[in-house]
Amino acid sequence: MNLKDWEENGWIRPHQTSKEEIGNLFNIVKRDLEDAQRKDVSDDWKFGIAYNAALKLCTILLYLSGYRPEKLSAHYRTIQAIPVILGPEKEDDANYLGACRIKRNIIEYDMAGMTSEREALELIEFVKEFEINVLNWIKLNHPEYS
Repeated sequence: MNLKDWEENGWIRPHQTSKEEIGNLFNIVKRDLEDAQRKDVSDDWKFGIAYNAALKLCTILLYLSGYRPEKLSAHYRTIQAIPVILGPEKEDDANYLGACRIKRNIIEYDMAGMTSEREALELIEFVKEFEINVLNWIKLNHPEYS
């Protein structure tokens, strides 16, 4: 499936982004990566903050592709768009972030103390690498935003 198919299914809708909007999203990523690495934050919260940074990077990809998710399953669709936009070799990234989404929902709404320091640090490192991938994709596909 491609994004046009997703639109026809009602999962996403057209979206016109701007340099300002993309810049604001990158500012959130920067803030969240910094906050996720603070020593005075619980591992659960580090994980949740790093997840938010990853989600914003996925949002940037979707916005620059001309779409935004519909409200129902917005996080899920935004994450699942990774291999659709970046290519099928990024399927593992989408699967990893999908698992992080589920864990983040549990620690946000149901139970504290579920995240280890290792898991939080792993997600933070993933986000740092993923940001580089997103920036490289932007340079190739939307250089006016880099």
